[in-house]
Amino acid sequence: MIQQWWNEITFYYPYVLWALIGLPLALIVFFIANAKFKTEITFSSIHLFSNYRPTIKQRLLLLPFIFKLLAIGAIIIALARPQSSYKGRDVTTEGIDLILAIDVSASMLAEDLKPNRIEAAKKVAIEFIDARPNDRIGLVIFSGESFTQCPITSDHAVLKNLFAAIESGSLADGTAIGEGLATAVNRLRTSKAKSKVVVLLTDGVNNIGDITPITAGEIAKAYNVRVYTVGAGSKGTAPYPFKTPFGIQYQQVPVDIDEGVLKQIAADTGGKYFRATNATKLKEVYAEIDKLEKTKVNIKEYSNKNEEFLPFALLAIALVVLAFILQFTLFKSLP
Repeated sequence: MIQQWWNEITFYYPYVLWALIGLPLALIVFFIANAKFKTEITFSSIHLFSNYRPTIKQRLLLLPFIFKLLAIGAIIIALARPQSSYKGRDVTTEGIDLILAIDVSASMLAEDLKPNRIEAAKKVAIEFIDARPNDRIGLVIFSGESFTQCPITSDHAVLKNLFAAIESGSLADGTAIGEGLATAVNRLRTSKAKSKVVVLLTDGVNNIGDITPITAGEIAKAYNVRVYTVGAGSKGTAPYPFKTPFGIQYQQVPVDIDEGVLKQIAADTGGKYFRATNATKLKEVYAEIDKLEKTKVNIKEYSNKNEEFLPFALLAIALVVLAFILQFTLFKSLP
């Protein structure tokens, strides 16, 4: 605690501290002077002093002088005007309310993105969340139906735990892109944030659900929600694991992403469409979205300073008093 307090100390007159150099010099001069003016007594034999040991009082003879030097040091420090400072900051954010809408259909187990599409999406999205500490973020998952995995929250630790728990096959199978987007927009509908954003990631074509992707995009536009769409999957075919009586077997399955619809949704809402053909590209996509949707942060820094000379002044007085008490009591005369 004392070390932390001392680390926060600054001096208004730091040049005064140069006077501290005189203290060790004074101690050296004192020893030289004592050695020069030593009194010598001649004895015929030193046999009588062979077992002589200086008393504790004699060993501490210099203590009053040392206390006086320390007192002078404390006074010098006090004259340098030590000050403790406390720095703080007021942060005002114009945050973004953002929903990550992730496709969790069975096709997300394809391994063209390593280790597979869904795990790659989870890893990159969690890094994206870590890079946006001032935003409120929520999570919607969809396949044959949609589900709010996490409402919009500023508690990113809870959000990341729920994100990590996502598994393909947790919902009815299918690809209800429209339902997923509509659920995400509904979560943002009443938001008062300056900017409302959905990042929608899918690897397929809408094939189920009562709301079409285009209709969901129109709803997003009506509520001023900007949608960034991401198509995840390599071009052509991708290795997909199938369970067989002989274990996991891989087959090349076609990658079919409705890029036309995803591009239209992004364009209509003021967002942008991206294609992520591998894990590295997916990371680059989220990095670009991060740059496009920056939170505005106003930071006001302030500092408070307190004078801290009093403890050093009191220490100096205590050392001087103690030095004189020792000098005129314990060290007044030696046996």
